Amino acid sequence: MELKKRVVGVVGLGHVGAHVAFVLGVMGIADEVKICDCNAQKAESERQDLMDAVMFMPHRVTYTIADYADLKDCDVIVNAVGDINLCATGNRDDEMEYTVAQVADYVPKVMAGGFDGIFVNITNPCDVITDLIAKKSGLPKGRVLGTGTGLDSSRLISAIVQQTGLEHHSFTAYMMGEHGNAQMVPWSIVNFRGKPLADYGDDPRFAFDREDMKKRAIGGGWVTYKGKHCTEYGICSTAASIVKAILHDEKKIMAASVPLDGEYGETGIFCGVPAVIGIHGVEQVMEYNLPDDELQEFKSCCQTIRNNIAKAAALLK
Repeated sequence: MELKKRVVGVVGLGHVGAHVAFVLGVMGIADEVKICDCNAQKAESERQDLMDAVMFMPHRVTYTIADYADLKDCDVIVNAVGDINLCATGNRDDEMEYTVAQVADYVPKVMAGGFDGIFVNITNPCDVITDLIAKKSGLPKGRVLGTGTGLDSSRLISAIVQQTGLEHHSFTAYMMGEHGNAQMVPWSIVNFRGKPLADYGDDPRFAFDREDMKKRAIGGGWVTYKGKHCTEYGICSTAASIVKAILHDEKKIMAASVPLDGEYGETGIFCGVPAVIGIHGVEQVMEYNLPDDELQEFKSCCQTIRNNIAKAAALLK
């Protein structure tokens, strides 16, 4: 009997893609990682470095260089194509012209090779590119998703941890909306092991400056970018967690860029919301009863995404 290997492809080996490939091995998530980049020497160099690290990983991992057709037997493909230098303006949308063209070109080539797995997108603008991959791949609903506000939620949680002194997993909090400047905090669903934020009264640890917390979550990436001109650890960990949830069928609730089909009154866009992620990809969108002010703020975020999806479509005409 031959056991099936867990095979993950990574397309784009910049700062983020290379770190994703590394973490997939370090965390014991994949048995084989196929790496793909338009720069052949970059791919060769990354493979050498990754294979040199396998001895120190928890189990044997094989790293192979792949072209688009070779990705056909992957369970999951992580899209990390991009040019971080285009984000120097502080707006992820400025990558759009480059990334839309790249993704629209290569995804059909992957599908022509016979790929029938799940796409996880990192590339910015994340919600727009995730939508584009869904359209260009033709994969069933739920089998394309993006990291979305998964990373932003981690940044919000980090800010709350620093104020309260509590451990990261001791409470629930999410960012929702665009993985970009148009996102919001649904404070009504923040809870500490079932105890809502509103129940903490005058405890100074929980007297959040909500607008400041939101700014810290939205701006965290730019704090990182300012000193190192890229982001790596947070985003690669977000993507790897999504891949792990899929391959291990974890049924994990986490924020991601997922397709909305009536949830929160929105249809036809990908947007960052909490969702159940398992072996079939996006298995359920978690729909919370948001108060009117939060719901309207969320809808405003969705409109920004919808406008950018239209811009992306115009670039391909």
